[in-house]
Amino acid sequence: MLKITNLTKEFQSGDINVKAVNNISLEVPTGVFSTIVGKSGSGKSTLLSLLGALDKPSSGQIDVDGADITKMGDSKLIKYRRDKIGFIFQGYNLIPNLSAIENVMIPLEFAGISMKERKNRAQKLLLQVGLDESKQLRKPGKLSGGEQQRVAIARALANKPNLILADEPTGNLDSATGKIIIKLLKELAKSENTTIIAVTHDDGIASEAEITFRLKDGKLVK
Repeated sequence: MLKITNLTKEFQSGDINVKAVNNISLEVPTGVFSTIVGKSGSGKSTLLSLLGALDKPSSGQIDVDGADITKMGDSKLIKYRRDKIGFIFQGYNLIPNLSAIENVMIPLEFAGISMKERKNRAQKLLLQVGLDESKQLRKPGKLSGGEQQRVAIARALANKPNLILADEPTGNLDSATGKIIIKLLKELAKSENTTIIAVTHDDGIASEAEITFRLKDGKLVK
C-alpha cells in the first residue's frame, strides 16, 4: 500500500516560490497498476522523485507498506531505494557492455545475494517477462526496444520491491509494443503483489490502469 498525505515540494525560482507538488494526498493498494498523467511541467517528475526517495519533500508524508520514508535518515533511504523500490525508465538505462541476464543480476549483487541465486532469479524473471534463454545472453544493443524494456522490468523486480516506479515506460516504443509492455506491468502487479505506478502523458496508457491520477500545476485534478 502506498499512501501519500498532504505532500508538498517547493522550489525558489528567483523571487518566486514554486510548488511543483502542491498538497497531494492519494492511495494506491498493493497489487494495483496505476498511472499519474499530466502535461510537461505538471509535477509528474517531481512527484516520482519524491516517491523514489531521490528527493525530499518540503512537507507531508509518504508511507510505503506502513513505513514513512520522509522520516528516514540518509543511510535508511539508501537501503530503502535498494530493497523496496524498483525503477523503470523510458531510456531503459541498461549497461551496454553487460548481457541481459547480467543487467538483471546487478541489484541482487548489491543486496549480497550469492552468484548462483542471482543467476537463477535473473533467469526466471527474464523468462517471466518473455525473454527466452538465447536472448538473455545478448547485450542490449542486440535487443529490440521492447526486449530492452522487458530486461529493465525484470531488473526492477529483482529484489522483490514493494513499489515499482515507471517513468514514461513506453515512451521509446511503438504503440503496439507499448500496449504489450503495459499489459505485462498490469499482470506483474498482481502476480508479484507489488504496487506499480507509471508516469505518462499518454491517455491511452492511463485508460489501461486500474487507478489514474491527473496532475496539473502540481495539484491533483479530476
